[in-house]
Amino acid sequence: MRDRGTNMHESFSLPRLDTCLREWPLGSPLEPLALARLMEQLVGQGLDRLPLPGQGQTLLRWQALARVAACDLSLCKLFEGHTDALAIMQYWSAPLPCADSTWGMWAAESPRARVTLHATRHSRDVRLQGLKAWCSGASILSHGLLTAWDADGRQRLVAVALEQPGVHVTSDGWQAVGMAASQSVEVVLDGAHGQLVGPADGYLQRPGFWHGGAGIAACWHGAAQAIGQALRQHCNARPEPHALAHLGVVECALQASASLLRDTAQWIDQRPATAAELPARRLRAACEASATQVLEHVGRALGATPYCRDAHLARLFADLPVYLRQSHAERDLAVLGSLVATHPEGGWLP
Repeated sequence: MRDRGTNMHESFSLPRLDTCLREWPLGSPLEPLALARLMEQLVGQGLDRLPLPGQGQTLLRWQALARVAACDLSLCKLFEGHTDALAIMQYWSAPLPCADSTWGMWAAESPRARVTLHATRHSRDVRLQGLKAWCSGASILSHGLLTAWDADGRQRLVAVALEQPGVHVTSDGWQAVGMAASQSVEVVLDGAHGQLVGPADGYLQRPGFWHGGAGIAACWHGAAQAIGQALRQHCNARPEPHALAHLGVVECALQASASLLRDTAQWIDQRPATAAELPARRLRAACEASATQVLEHVGRALGATPYCRDAHLARLFADLPVYLRQSHAERDLAVLGSLVATHPEGGWLP
């Protein structure tokens, strides 16, 4: 199997991504095996080789994520995690994964699901024990990059091949209707082999942690604008006053979040080593609010039709509210407010 090149992003092309996504009929049945084939197609064509965040083309990276989200959010969930894992491994100069591998990025921590690691004679080789929750795509991906805890209570990143005796992908922990195809199940690790990636506590401490968190907002926005386009097309064909009023709200919401995506990408590219928690949290909150407005106003304008008679829109309407819950709502807003309060010199004048 061939390795990925050192400069993975050099072969990425947004028009090629658009062409690939257009070849898949929107709204077609998306069982896990179909999702696996789509992921393999994107990876096989090198369309996962996105520009790295903070390297001058962050907006292009987010544009790619938004396009995949507009196509299908379960696909986007896996694609975003895969590309995030690749970026993290390159940041920490980990061994390059083979070009046809597909990766999950599993960093969620649950009080009842914890993975511990035990060192072997080789410093980077470890054994894993425990239960990992929220493992999106575990049944169809080849590898996972996951967080685990060492004997000193420090969080570590570990790369794990999923096709090995010590890994058991369960069907537990995922009863969702929205985002059903992402299959974010629990994985049991019982002596599984893994390789450490980066230093202890490096996952949260690197600048790219918030770059990746901001990229999630691009996924939310991509799905929301696809839903908004349905209302635009409806109003173009049947310009009745109430629907036009809803379209006006959608226009303001999406233009505001699109503008902030562009501004935040530029901010990150100009300050790649600077902690980006404030701009990332602001972007996530803005895109969540925008997407929530779009869901409400498009639904009120179009009634039951998009929920029931358009397979693509029906899936987006079901998936997006679930994906948005990667936000912690008022808890995240409170943290954002505290960050803003400690920067009294900041202003909102144009």
